Formats: sequence, C-alpha cells, structure tokens
Amino acid sequence: MSRWRTWGEIPTFMKNDFTLKYYRHLSRKRTSMVFKRIFDVIMSAVFLVLLSPVILVLAVWIKVDSRGPVFFRQERITQYGRKFRIFKFRTMVNDADKKGSLVTVGGDSRITRVGAVIRKYRLDEIPQLINVLCGDMSFVGTRPEVEKYVMAYTPAMMATLLMPAGITSEASIRYKDEDRLLETSDDVDYTYIHKVLPGKMRYNLKYLKRFSLINDIRLCIETVLAVIH
Repeated sequence: MSRWRTWGEIPTFMKNDFTLKYYRHLSRKRTSMVFKRIFDVIMSAVFLVLLSPVILVLAVWIKVDSRGPVFFRQERITQYGRKFRIFKFRTMVNDADKKGSLVTVGGDSRITRVGAVIRKYRLDEIPQLINVLCGDMSFVGTRPEVEKYVMAYTPAMMATLLMPAGITSEASIRYKDEDRLLETSDDVDYTYIHKVLPGKMRYNLKYLKRFSLINDIRLCIETVLAVIH
C-alpha cells in the first residue's frame, strides 16, 4: 500500500470538498490502516500457499479448455489514481476486452466453458492475492475500475481512491449478479456508468465512513458466505 499522503500530495483530479471530508475522517484512522496492511500481507501470503494446488489445477484446466494465457491482465486504477495490472484467471476468449464492452453481461458469448464455472464461484479472483501481497490492492475496498469508468466518477466518488482497491466489498456482495442486471441493456457502458456504478458507490462511500479492521474481517466472512450460498 502507498504511504498515506498529505492533502497537498493528493492528485489534483481527486481534490474537492467531498474528498476532503473523507480525507479528514480517514486521517484519524491511520493506525487502523497500518494494521489493515499487515493483515493483507500475512493473509495473502498464507492463502497463496494454501491455495497453490487449486491455482495449479485451475491453470491447467483453463489452458486445456481454450487458447490464450492462463491469467487475464488488465490495467486498473487503485489508490490515488495509480495504475496497476490486475491478476485474474482468464474466463473469456483471448482479447475479449477488444471484442466487446469492458463489463461482462449475463450470457456473454465471450465467456469460455471453464470460465462460466470459475466465474460462478468467484474463483477467477484468487490470483488477486498477488496484487494484495504486492500492495496494489487490499482484501476489502472499492473494486478497481478501468480508467474509462474512473473518468466518469462524480466528485463524491473520487473519495474512494483515498484507499487501495479491494478484492471484495459490501458493494461486491450486493451487486454479485451485476452481469444479469446489464444483460438486457441496449447500451451496457451507459447503464453501468449511470445506473450500476452510482448504486455501488453508495456502499463504497459508506465503507469509508465505517472503516475499521473489524469491519474488513466481517466483510471477508460475508463474501465467503455469499459465494457458498
């Protein structure tokens, strides 16, 4: 995780009255952020070791099922607007992001047979443990968006970039069937930016107000239960 920046060091595009309000609130929780990072490092390392057999099996399964790399790498935005390349298991045909929308809809023809199974149980997210270990992401936080969607953020939404992007969040749980919501849209990008994203951001901003390590652990448990359900 990047060091906590002074207000003067915050990128200009993020600076507004909304972000300042959340910045002042989070500044009082810097000790919790240190423990959050310690938790991320320890748990991501442990899970990478424990899940290494699963990662190997999934990698072989993906490779046998369709042409293309095992991992899907895409540039996303994290804390302070910094760009990084996310790790995910590839669940779609190779170069799928060049053959359609940057968000996925239900019944998307680009999804592979193995990809459909992996996505159903959120197994495609496992490689993001690498991003967490490297400090690009956290276990809990706003899901990292591509730059196109970040540029559509309202001033209030910019406040979510004060914290590292996350693997899961309350918004992720509430919108776990997001692809189905977009399935009937004539303009997927428009629907995502103007209808889905604002709803998700209400949860993300609420998370900033209630941030604590205990709340992070609670959200991790809720995510596991949601996937099992």
